[in-house]
Amino acid sequence: MPTSRRSFFRQSGAAVAGAFALPGFLPDAYAQPLPDAGLKSPAEWARDEDFWARIKTDFTVSPNLLNLNNGGVSPQPKLVQDAHIRFYQYANEAPTYYMWRILDQGREALRGKLADLAGCSPDELAINRNATEGLNTVIFGLNLKAGDEVVLTRQDYPNMLNAWKQREKRDGVKLVFLNLALPQETDEYFVEQFVRAFTPRTKVVHLTHLINWVGQVLPVRKIADEARKRGIAVIVDGAHSFAHLDYKIPDLGCDFYATSLHKWLCAPFGSGMLYIKKDRIPDVWALLSNDKPDGPDIRKFETLGTRSFASEMAIGTAVDYHLGIGSARKFARLHYLKNYWAERVQSMPGVRVHTSLKPDYAGALALFSIDGMKPGEVESQLLGQYKIHTSPVVWENISGVRVTPHIYTTPKDLDRLVTAITDLADKQVGQIRKG
Repeated sequence: MPTSRRSFFRQSGAAVAGAFALPGFLPDAYAQPLPDAGLKSPAEWARDEDFWARIKTDFTVSPNLLNLNNGGVSPQPKLVQDAHIRFYQYANEAPTYYMWRILDQGREALRGKLADLAGCSPDELAINRNATEGLNTVIFGLNLKAGDEVVLTRQDYPNMLNAWKQREKRDGVKLVFLNLALPQETDEYFVEQFVRAFTPRTKVVHLTHLINWVGQVLPVRKIADEARKRGIAVIVDGAHSFAHLDYKIPDLGCDFYATSLHKWLCAPFGSGMLYIKKDRIPDVWALLSNDKPDGPDIRKFETLGTRSFASEMAIGTAVDYHLGIGSARKFARLHYLKNYWAERVQSMPGVRVHTSLKPDYAGALALFSIDGMKPGEVESQLLGQYKIHTSPVVWENISGVRVTPHIYTTPKDLDRLVTAITDLADKQVGQIRKG
C-alpha cells in the first residue's frame, strides 16, 4: 500500500539529508498530508483528480504556457530541485573536499536504490549522464569486426543511428535497417520484421523500447528471445520507457540497456543510467577508460572525471518521489491522459492520431496530424495562438505533432489542447472547402 504523502516526503528528505547530515533540508511545505491509498486499482487512481491535483502542486511549471513536450526533458518536482540546489551549495563550501570525500561516497547507496527500482543487481548499473552516453559506451565498446551485422530501424533515435554509422565507417560493420510502418498493435508484426532480418552474421540487434517520435512500444522481450536463440546481443534504448512504463529491466531479456533519468523519473537534467548484464560487462570496453577497461566491474564506466555530484546525488530524491506515486499508478495515469485527448480528436474531420490507444503499445506519448498542414505549422499555431508547447516531428515515414503530458498535467489542460486542435482543424477544413 502506498504511503501517506506526509510520511513519503519525510522519508524522501531523510534519505537524502541523513546520508550527509545536511541541516534544514526538508521544508515544512513538503509535509502536506495525502489520503491513504486504500484498495483502489491503478485504473481507479488514474481518474482520482484530487490525488493528481495535489501532485501538480509539487511542480513549478508555468501556469500560462501549457507544456506538452515532457518527452524531451521532464521538469523536476520542487523536492528534487531543492535537493539539487542544497547539494550544489554544499559542494561549493569546499569543492574538492565535499565533492570527492563526502558526496562521492553516496554513489553506492544511490546505485542500490536505482537497482532496486530497475529490478537488477547494483553490480549491473553504472550512473552516467544520459541514454546517449550509455548507449554510445556499448556501441563503441563492443568487439565487432568488418562484416559483422547490426540490425536496427530507421525510427531509432538519431544519436544512436549516428554512433552506429560511425562504427560502419570506421570498422566496416554492416548496418541492416528496418523501416517500420507505425503504429502497430500486434507483437507478431515486430517479431517477424526483426527475425526476417537476422542472418548468421548478425551480432547485435538494437531495439528502441518506446519510439520517441510516435510513442510506439515494441515487444522487446519477444524480439530479444528470438535474438538469444541465435546468439545475437541485445541492446535496448530505454530513454523513454524507464519510470514511464511499468517493468523491470531483466523483464526485457536484454544484455545492454541505457536510459535518461531526466525524462520520466524527473531527476536532475543530465542524469542517466547504464545497465549491462553481469556476465557481459567484460565484453564492453570503457568509453572513458580506467585502469581496467576490459574488466568485470560496472564501475569502470563511471570514470567521467569531474561531474555534477549535486545532480547525481539528487537522483535519489527523484527515485523516492517516483516510489511514493508507484510505477503502476503512474503508468495508468500517463496512459489515461494520452487517451483522454486522443480519443476526443481522432474522429474529428481532418485529424489523424498516429499512436495506439492500447496500453500494451503506447504510454503518454502520441502523435497527431491535421490534413493539409505541415507539422511545423500546427506546432507554431498551437504555441503562438494558444500557448501550448508541443514538438513537430518529420522523420523518415513519420510526420505529425507529438504531444506528451506528464503526471502534473490535468484533464482541464488537455481540454485546452482539444479546443485548439478543433479550431485549427475546423479552419483547415473550411479553407479546403473554399478552395
